[in-house]
This record gives sequence, structure tokens and C-alpha cells, in this order.
Amino acid sequence: MKSDYQADIDAIRRIDAVPTILDVVCRTTGMGFAAVARVTEDRWVACSVLDRIAFGLQRGGELKVETTICHEIRQSGYPVIINNVVEDPLYCGHPTPAMYGFQSYISMPILRKDGSFFGTLCAIDPKPAKLKDPEIVGMFRLFAELIAAHLDSVDQIAVSEQLLARERAFGAMREKFIAVLGHDLRNPLASVVSGTKMLMRKHEAEPESRQILLLMQGSLLRMRGLIDNIADFARSRLGSGLTLDLQADAHLLEQTLDQVVDELRTAHPDRPIIAEFSVKHAVPVDHGRVAQLLSNLIGNALSYGDVAKPVRVSAKADKSGLELVVENGGAPIPAETLANLFEPFARGDVGRNVEGLGLGLFIASEIAKAHGGTLEVTSDESSTRFVLDIRAAPPAQKNSEPSGAQRLNG
Repeated sequence: MKSDYQADIDAIRRIDAVPTILDVVCRTTGMGFAAVARVTEDRWVACSVLDRIAFGLQRGGELKVETTICHEIRQSGYPVIINNVVEDPLYCGHPTPAMYGFQSYISMPILRKDGSFFGTLCAIDPKPAKLKDPEIVGMFRLFAELIAAHLDSVDQIAVSEQLLARERAFGAMREKFIAVLGHDLRNPLASVVSGTKMLMRKHEAEPESRQILLLMQGSLLRMRGLIDNIADFARSRLGSGLTLDLQADAHLLEQTLDQVVDELRTAHPDRPIIAEFSVKHAVPVDHGRVAQLLSNLIGNALSYGDVAKPVRVSAKADKSGLELVVENGGAPIPAETLANLFEPFARGDVGRNVEGLGLGLFIASEIAKAHGGTLEVTSDESSTRFVLDIRAAPPAQKNSEPSGAQRLNG
């Protein structure tokens, strides 16, 4: 048969109830042949068949539509029921029964939800049968409606899958765009940050100029943090994970932590940040990622903590690993917020306008996971406390990457 109706045959085949329906039809009526047919203006195609009388038609087989009574049913939209052809005033002289050799016939239209005509549920037999019975007719009507409902469901699922596939493709493209944009923005932003630092040294003795440059530097640091978080979020969504470059250098780690605190002190001169670092052992970490995590945590503390209380930062690195703590005073985080705090775009509400996308803590958590560590939070009336704990053995190095870079899904 032509392939343009294969989709209809497959749709009926996917309805598990159809073979049972045809069996029940034959058993209930005593007829030997039943089928679900796709009927159009110029085609009659058998989509499913039960043949116990050797009628000779199989799934995919066709009859000339103009020779069938189903053709008339398609035009009228009403069922046709014949107990005995020779006694039926309308069909005793009809050419179709003689052509196909049947005496009893019943055919119920299958109408889709939108009113369109799909085809028929039909049955024939060379012997007469008692078909004009309310129970028989009701059964056929119910089965035809059931088949139509299944077909509508199949179409709805297909449409949903197409929309989902389209949305996934669009989402992947959008996230790739964000990742590329974030990457491309980093270089010009780094140039502006460097230029601002040079101007600050040049205008050290000019308080007015220095104050303007401090504000600019604070804004640039926030921009850098946003770009880093967006790029990392897009990377995690695209499945490539966070990239780590592990180095075991105690002096560099303490320098890195000091630099983050100094930058945020400069950007927020009115907010006290108390830091105490004790890095006595070289712990293999990605110093840039740890700096990003610490910056996100301190930025969160500055945004949500009590402005009258200091932000306290501490770090301890020994043979057992690295522990990094950021603590701030202020109102406790509500329990419902605390449960989803490390989810992307989750933000606490402390009653004032706080800038940000709600990605900082998510990225911090992903960095902790990538290091094989944990990031936990506790919050009560006295303080809110974030603790990074890297105690597990560091992820194994990849032999193919001698630089120490690792790609880990967070």
C-alpha cells in the first residue's frame, strides 16, 4: 500500500485495546470478520483486522472505497446496521453485499474530537446476525469513541513531544549563547578592572577621584561575579560541568583568599569584613574556583546580613582538608527558603531590594561538589553560617590532561 497511510496504521497498532475490541465484537455478535478501517474520499485501508471467515483482508490491505458501505457512512456520518441483507428494504438490492458475500453488516463511524471522520469500526459475516439491538449498537458506539479518544491522545502526545523537542533545542541554543556571551565579556571587563586599579594608584591623594573609582570598582566586581555565575550556570546546564585546575600550594591559597577579601573590602568600605586564615597545609584545590566561591559567599553575606554587624570569614587548611566559613549577623533565613537555598535563581527575601540573579549560592555549591566537598548552611537568630568542607580525597587527575585540569559534573 502507499506509505501515506502508514502513520494511521501505526497509530491504531499502538492502541493495545484494539485486538481485544475486535475479539469482543466477533464473540458478542457471532460474526467472523471485524476491522478498524481508515476511510477517506478515495481510500479504504484496513488498520487492524480479525478474520475468522477467510475473507482475505489483512492489515494494510485496501478495498475500493466506492464499493464499500463505509464510503456512504463517511458522507452521512451515521452508522449502518444490517441484520439480514435479503430482508433489508434499503440494502437488499445494494451491490456491495453481493460483491463481498456478506448477509450481516455493522459499521460505526470513528469521529475525532474535532469532528473529523477517521474511519469505521465494522464487522461482516456471510450469515445473518441479530445486530439491531441497543446493547450491540451501544457497544460499537462505545468502542468507536474509545478508539477515537486514543487517537486524539496519540496526536496530543506527538504535539507535546514536538514542542518539548523544540523547547529543548531552543534552550540549548540559548544556554550556548549565554556561555559564549559570558566568555566574550570577561576580557573587556578584565581590561576595565585593571584600568580602574591603575587610576586608583594614580589618584591615591585625591579623595574625590578615589571615591568615584571605588564605586566603579565595586560595580565591576559585581559585573565580574554575575558574568562568572551566568557562564558557569550555562556550562552546567549544557552538561560540560565545571572545569577545575587543581594545585596544592598553601601560600597561593592564602594569597587568593586575602585577595578576595581585600577586593570586597575596597568595594564596600563601609562594611567591616573580619578575616582569619590559617593555611598550614597544601590542599589540592582550584584556587580560582575557591576565590569565586568565597566571593559569592561574602557577597551574599553583604547583601543579606545586618549592615551593623561584621561579616566574619575564616579558613583552616591542614592534613585533613580545607574548611572555609563565612558568617554574618541578621535575621535568620526562613525554613522554606533554606530548603532550596542552593537551587538556581533561589533568593532570600529580607525586605529590601537586593541585586543579583540568585545564582551565586548555586555556583558555590557546584564548586564544592566538583571538589568532592560539601557546602552547608545553618541560620538562627544569632547568625547565618556557610561552611565549605573539603574532606574527601580530591578527584582523580586525568592522565590526558598533564596541566591538572579536570572536568567534573557538579
